[in-house]
Amino acid sequence: MACAYYADVFKASISNTIVWNRGGLHVHYAIVKFGGERFMLVQPIAGNLKELMDQQGPGVIYRHCYSTPDIDAAYDELIAAGVQPEDEHGQPIKRDDLSSPAGSRILWLPKRFGHFSIEILESEPLEAFIESAFEGVE
Repeated sequence: MACAYYADVFKASISNTIVWNRGGLHVHYAIVKFGGERFMLVQPIAGNLKELMDQQGPGVIYRHCYSTPDIDAAYDELIAAGVQPEDEHGQPIKRDDLSSPAGSRILWLPKRFGHFSIEILESEPLEAFIESAFEGVE
């Protein structure tokens, strides 16, 4: 329903549906592009995002995603600043474990303000992943 709404209202392009299922976190999502903007619409199936959506209701903004050309440097800068990067479950993550099913290396900042989180992804594989998500989409 949300994908159709944004496609209609903004004439946005909607990617193919993507499935992420790892470590108890199971979601379906689509990438929405219009103009220079991109965002993901997420349908949680199981895990902490489903619990959050059940509590907060549809439409909750729970995360902002940013990209960096060098995720190792970003990790090192966070550690030097006294911030321990985490995985999608809020557990400390090691520098060698910065991977995601999307193929882009990824880390999360610890949540400091309610349920809101910040995710940092390596830019080159992220862009390739987004491009592949739109293959066959008109």
